[in-house]
Amino acid sequence: MKFGKLNIVSSLMPNSSKYMGWIKITLECIALVFIILALSRPYTTTGEVTNTEEEQTRGIEVMICMDVSNSMLASSSDDPKGVSRLQRAKFILEKLIDKMSDDKVGLIVFAGDAYTQLPITSDFVSAKMFVNGITTDMVPTQGTAIGAAIDMAINSFTPESDFQKAIILITDGENFEDNAIEEAKRAADAGIQVDVIGVGSGKGAPIPLNANHTEFMKDYNGNQVMTALNESMARDIAKAGNGDYFSASSNSVVTDLNDKLDELGKTEYTRKKASSPAGELFPLAILIALIFITIDGILPYCKISWLKNINFFTSKLNDEKI
Repeated sequence: MKFGKLNIVSSLMPNSSKYMGWIKITLECIALVFIILALSRPYTTTGEVTNTEEEQTRGIEVMICMDVSNSMLASSSDDPKGVSRLQRAKFILEKLIDKMSDDKVGLIVFAGDAYTQLPITSDFVSAKMFVNGITTDMVPTQGTAIGAAIDMAINSFTPESDFQKAIILITDGENFEDNAIEEAKRAADAGIQVDVIGVGSGKGAPIPLNANHTEFMKDYNGNQVMTALNESMARDIAKAGNGDYFSASSNSVVTDLNDKLDELGKTEYTRKKASSPAGELFPLAILIALIFITIDGILPYCKISWLKNINFFTSKLNDEKI
């Protein structure tokens, strides 16, 4: 209609179909729906779990304390637009949990307060899921209460167990709320090793307020807030907790920390392992989406030649002689 009168334009474009555009966009929308379904990883169960196996394994108990204060949004390097400290920490944790499949792990997030996200468990798959979901919005009170996180971790281990215990603290070391060193000493006195992973750079970086890194946090005077890794504080906490300090910028941080945890004596325990009858459905959803995308790619926007001579809406009238 923008080009002129519809009946004139139609006569100038006799091969243009007024239906194919709608058909193609419908196929594309259906394909998009199945792509979204595939991304949600649907599954089905083929029946009830009938056998639960018990297996013997050896491991330790580890509580992970993750700093989710706003300073963790800052760059983990000297580049203000580099990978955030939080993303760097999550990447390290995912790699570390893969190496801890025989251990029991738990997760605590903290900023101004500390909250348990995952109690101590041998389900490392769930642990990775919780790690992936960590954001700075999980704790409403801002700040950095490292001591409160260590205190909560001390009380989160399995009571009266023979497991060797360790706390992994991941932070930029800026502690403003409590005496973290005293809490680390208390953990060491209880036989719990405290290892610290320092995230960030000593030079410091601004705290972004959006994903595009175009706006940064400012103080009341309008000056840009800079946050830097307090490496000396992180080292003091690790020393007080009879643990080691590791830099998140090191390429070998996961291997080095895992080797440190391996020094702890492993305790043999029995865990249940159920044979899951669940079946993934996302390949089926992807296949259906590909079928619709293929059909959409084949169909033209013009009229289909072999359908031109077919009139689906003609009604036959019987000729009757009067």
